[in-house]
Amino acid sequence: MPPMTDSPSFPPAGAAHSPAAERNRVPLLAALQRLLLPAGLMLEIASGTGQHAAHCAAGLPGWQWQPSEADARLLPSIAAWCAGVPAVRPPLVIDVLASNWANAPAPVDAVFCANMLHIAPWAAAVGLVQGAARHLGPAGLLLVYGPFLEDDVATAGRHRMPGCWQRSRHPAWGLRRLAEVDALAQAAGLRRRERIAMPANNLMLAYGRVGLR
Repeated sequence: MPPMTDSPSFPPAGAAHSPAAERNRVPLLAALQRLLLPAGLMLEIASGTGQHAAHCAAGLPGWQWQPSEADARLLPSIAAWCAGVPAVRPPLVIDVLASNWANAPAPVDAVFCANMLHIAPWAAAVGLVQGAARHLGPAGLLLVYGPFLEDDVATAGRHRMPGCWQRSRHPAWGLRRLAEVDALAQAAGLRRRERIAMPANNLMLAYGRVGLR
């Protein structure tokens, strides 16, 4: 089982490694522990290497964790990281751009996505929010982690200019304005309930169904 401290974890055989996931896994878990009920079913979108799934599932023993990735080549890495964590289900291929996540469980108690919106086209944000609205149970939460642009809030480092670093890699990428993500969620029947400031100018955002506390 992955360690529950902030000490480094080393990739198992056949697994990819993300330094960013290594750095943020501890504060991510702390935020999830604050936001989530003691038990439930989590659907993770864009699980990447699998490091978040392994660490967070081990730290949320009452939760079943369903990782997923659009890139099937990453499924062996996710499985390798999560081997020995019994709460983690075998990873699925889920593309947020698909109009129907046919193989995803429903209903789920939470949908979690980290560090995707700023390195994907806006259509991925649309797909994430609309897919979450389809799959969340009545009291479910959409949890989104990453950097965002906020009016009158300065960002630092490579996040200072609106998407300059991201758009230098791909013209459709870039930091998303929080107000636009909130509006997208509202259109799908979700509203923002929490904004948690995270290290390195990131945010954890929690969205729930409109009309529910």
